[in-house]
Amino acid sequence: MVKEKKDENTEERILGAAKKVFLKEGMAGARMQDIADEAGINKAMLHYYFRSKEKLFEKIFAELSGHFFPKLVMIFESDKSLFKKIEMFVAEYIDQMRQTPYLPIFVLNEVNRQPETFIKRMMGNRRPPLKKFFSSVEAEVKKGVIQPINPAQLLLNIISLCIFPFVARPMFQILANIDKTVFDKILEQRKKQVPKFIIDAIKK
Repeated sequence: MVKEKKDENTEERILGAAKKVFLKEGMAGARMQDIADEAGINKAMLHYYFRSKEKLFEKIFAELSGHFFPKLVMIFESDKSLFKKIEMFVAEYIDQMRQTPYLPIFVLNEVNRQPETFIKRMMGNRRPPLKKFFSSVEAEVKKGVIQPINPAQLLLNIISLCIFPFVARPMFQILANIDKTVFDKILEQRKKQVPKFIIDAIKK
C-alpha cells in the first residue's frame, strides 16, 4: 500500500511538472529532461512512468478534457438562448486556453493525424452535441431573430475567433510588438468582444 501511494505521488509530481514545462515551452519545445528536472527525478524514472512526451501529454489532455469538454457539452445542451450560449461558450473556451495555451496546437495536430480516434478519446461513445445547437440556430432564423445562416458556418466562425489568437500568439506578439501582459489583456477583452461581434453580425 505504501509503495502504491508513493507511485501515485510520483506520477502526480511528474504531471504537475509537465504542465509547467508545456505551459512555458509549448508542446514542441518541451523536453523530457526539462520535465524530469522540474519533477526532481532522473530521466530514466520519467521514462518508466511515461515512455514519451506524447504519452505524457495524452495523460494531461485526458484530465483536461475530462472537465473542460463536458462544460462545453452542458452549454450546447442547455436551454439558454442562442446568444447566451455563444457568450458562455466563448468565455469558457478562452478561459481554458489561457490556462493551457499549448493545447490548441496539440488538438489541431491530433485532429489532423487521427480524427476519429481523437474524437472518441475526447467524447467517449457520445457524439458531439451539435444537433441541439444547430436546431436552436435554425429556430432563431425561423423566428426572425437572426439572419439566415448555416449553423455549421456559425459554429466555425465562433471557434475560429476563439482559437486563432492562441495558435498565432507568437507571431502576433512580434508583429504587433506587444508583450505577454498586453496580449493577456487582449484575450480577456475578447471574452466580451467576440460574442458581441458574432451576435451583431447575425441578429436582425
